[in-house]
Amino acid sequence: MVNQNLTATEIGFTHEDFAALLDKYDYHFSPGDVVPGTVFSIEPRGALIDIGAKTAAYIPIQEMSINRVDSPEEVLQSNETREFFILTDENEDGQLTLSIRRIEYMRAWERVRQLQAEDATVRSGVFATNRGGALVRIEGLRGFIPGSHISTRKPKEELVGEDLPLKFLEVDEERNRLVLSHRRALVERKMNRLEVGEVVIGTVRGIKPYGAFIDIGGVSGLLHISEISHEHIDTPHSVFNVNDEVKVMIIDLDAERGRISLSTKQLEPEPGDMIKNRDLVYDKAEEMAAKYREQLLAKQQGATAAPAALADVVAEEDIPPAAELDEDIPPAAELDEDIPPVAEIEEDIAAATETEEEIPAAIEE
Repeated sequence: MVNQNLTATEIGFTHEDFAALLDKYDYHFSPGDVVPGTVFSIEPRGALIDIGAKTAAYIPIQEMSINRVDSPEEVLQSNETREFFILTDENEDGQLTLSIRRIEYMRAWERVRQLQAEDATVRSGVFATNRGGALVRIEGLRGFIPGSHISTRKPKEELVGEDLPLKFLEVDEERNRLVLSHRRALVERKMNRLEVGEVVIGTVRGIKPYGAFIDIGGVSGLLHISEISHEHIDTPHSVFNVNDEVKVMIIDLDAERGRISLSTKQLEPEPGDMIKNRDLVYDKAEEMAAKYREQLLAKQQGATAAPAALADVVAEEDIPPAAELDEDIPPAAELDEDIPPVAEIEEDIAAATETEEEIPAAIEE
């Protein structure tokens, strides 16, 4: 028969010893850790989770998902085991606060970084608009489309509920920013059907001191002032008006930057025809474009063949010093004097971060 009246001293194990033993085998949990846990009890606005600590941890309903949750049962089931993010240190009762939402956000950022690296096009519905643009959700993160990167004639307010193809402009977890472009996705799609040297018909949508923006099938191309005519032009306004229908040739497709460069200069039968006889330029456009493509092909073939040929005939001692080679080359500033600053050209092809305070955070705190 066991004597049930033994004292703590006789057993040799006090409350202090028991507490020390708990401390010895207790895990040390820190905010930011991801730990396994089992749902111990579901409550109306949260749940108690056993993660091996002295006290059951708590997860509030707002931390259960990246999406809106009305009831804990939508996410958790009793006795379910899964990973949890430790959100805060122990409170005065020794209880830790947990989150599933933070884990989902970490995985969402990882996914959008991967999509950006792959230069993927994604689709998402607009759920709201603001003064600067439109809001969408990508992998649960809130993304922002600047107004200059929305390529539609609809008012922004009418875009709510519309599904748009999008390209990534900025993925910055540290600054909590996810910025996307509808225009760039459309330009890329359009570019896949366009070729350098192709003649297209467009409409003048805007005129700037440095050139005209031409709408070609829903995307905008730049007809730079230097590509309007072989003769000098003071301003594009002297040649074009907004809403003019024009025939232009594509001279460059930059999918990475979402740009289409156009030319009418290359279509002139004689220098200055765009100023003197525009109808003649348009009549002869396909013929001149065919010559341009032939010259382009010959230049490409010549560039390929030249290195091999030169290697056989050019001796190293015949190559003058670098200083001699450079003496006829004007400074970069002289070459670029007619080309406006990039910032000027891009005011209609705005960077993602137009007005920083207008870009909402990707994670809504």
